[in-house]
Amino acid sequence: MNRDILAGLAKVLEERKSADPDSSYVARLYHKGPDAILKKIGEEATETVMAAKDGDPDKIVYETADLWFHSMVMLAHYGLGPDRVLAELDRRFGLSGLEEKASRGDG
Repeated sequence: MNRDILAGLAKVLEERKSADPDSSYVARLYHKGPDAILKKIGEEATETVMAAKDGDPDKIVYETADLWFHSMVMLAHYGLGPDRVLAELDRRFGLSGLEEKASRGDG
């Protein structure tokens, strides 16, 4: 994944926090608050699953992009950025999924 794309998107999302809700889809989401943002993530997650079940690669990529985008909106809402998520993924790199899960006490 290209970190420049994520960093650029994060910058735009941060700028949208102060935009007029009538001028920007993202500003409107921020204005509506976390429930609206989280609802949108749920919708996009469902659409991603449905696309995957259909098996159409283009739809899978399209819906995954929507899911990632709205997840980035959520992160920005909470003052977080993609670097935090990338750092967590980096921390997990090289761990087996079972080891990582056990370290959280989810096992």
